[in-house]
Amino acid sequence: MRHNKKNNHLGRKTAHRSAMLSNMASSLIMHKRIFTTVPKAKELRKYVEPLITKSKEDTTHSRREVFSKLQSKTAVTELFQTVSQKVGDRPGGYTRIIKTGFRLGDNASMCFIELVDFNENMLGDGKAAKKTRTRRSRRKASDAAVAADAPKTKKAKEVAEVKEVAEAEESVKEEAVKVEESPAAEVKTEEPVAEPEVNEEPAGEAEQKTEEGE
Repeated sequence: MRHNKKNNHLGRKTAHRSAMLSNMASSLIMHKRIFTTVPKAKELRKYVEPLITKSKEDTTHSRREVFSKLQSKTAVTELFQTVSQKVGDRPGGYTRIIKTGFRLGDNASMCFIELVDFNENMLGDGKAAKKTRTRRSRRKASDAAVAADAPKTKKAKEVAEVKEVAEAEESVKEEAVKVEESPAAEVKTEEPVAEPEVNEEPAGEAEQKTEEGE
């Protein structure tokens, strides 16, 4: 029976297994992603996540404990200066394992393990809002949306009509003001009509003509 055998020895003795996991943990901290087999990735996750949790408290004691596991000063510096700042608000679950298929030759299941907070593409997808799916038909949903928008459109039409009436009244008022302010029309004075000239003869000549005519 398999009692108290939660660790996978990976076909190696203790010294070889601990050295391999230490080397893989340092590579993961430095490069943020490594490509390996699925059993090794699962064991590495259990090995490196407690170290990342300890890096949240930057003290000499925690640095010495992490160094005893990694045996690399550059990896310890990278962990406490860069990685700990990224994972400061995350309560665990610092790594992600994504399977990539099977290896040619021995058909071993392959994957890559990465630090969650350093994959910007996956972070953008996680922040996007999830759409809820319902069993209602699209037609009913569209009808409900139209019915919900109906009072809004009615109010918008009423507001538009009120605005048009107000604009028309303002235009009429402006025209009236323009007419009042315009100068009075010039009144044209009629020129006196020239009367025809009448040749007035002296009274003596007219009497002589009448006498001769008689």
